[in-house]
Amino acid sequence: MKILYFVRSLTCDFLMYFLMALIGILGLPYAVLSRKHTYKLIRIYCNSVFFILRYVAKLKVEIRGKIPSESCLICSKHQSFLDVLMLASVLPDFRFIIKHQLTYLPVIGFYAKQTGCVAVNRAKKIGTVNKMLDALNQEKDRQTVVYPQGTRVLPYAQKPYKFGAGLIYKNLSLKCYLVATNAGSFWARRSLYRYPGTAIIEFIDVLDPNLEVTQFMSQIENKIELTSNKLMDEALESRGRV
Repeated sequence: MKILYFVRSLTCDFLMYFLMALIGILGLPYAVLSRKHTYKLIRIYCNSVFFILRYVAKLKVEIRGKIPSESCLICSKHQSFLDVLMLASVLPDFRFIIKHQLTYLPVIGFYAKQTGCVAVNRAKKIGTVNKMLDALNQEKDRQTVVYPQGTRVLPYAQKPYKFGAGLIYKNLSLKCYLVATNAGSFWARRSLYRYPGTAIIEFIDVLDPNLEVTQFMSQIENKIELTSNKLMDEALESRGRV
């Protein structure tokens, strides 16, 4: 089975990057017209990847809970490129906080800038937080996606939630939607395998904008980790039946 999964995974990756180049490059003239057009192209790409995963790797996607339509902060568990695609496919006005290296990548960098993603250079400690907050304030009434752990993590891996998420929450003064996922159980960080099953992101709770930062940090970590672990347990059970 490992060989079969590997062949399926290579096929998925080839098609995924081929479509990224095809849709991204052919769509450039359309994307430069407006952010609305950029989102349309991104959603076409996301849904194309989901189609490929479903019929080649036998990997389905499922989105649970109430998807926000308002301006808000979104704190999400991050395990895979797949959970990024899943969020981008349903959020109407998203921007991600991303590492600055992504802005130099062909296609990805252009579309990140078009959607107003905020790049952060983690190597430069001094002034980084203030620059990020200033950039966020330029378009405050957006749907800002932040990954509180700062990077992709493997399933069940213990990695602390960074205080920067609390500073962003305090700065934006918006409701915060919490998102859990088990995407890494099927498409893990740096893994060559795409396993069959159902990858889930779940909007699990909404926090008011008036919490103390320490209280906010405690709640997002407890709630996101608890639900993500439950989803990953479901994934283990489903993979055991495959």
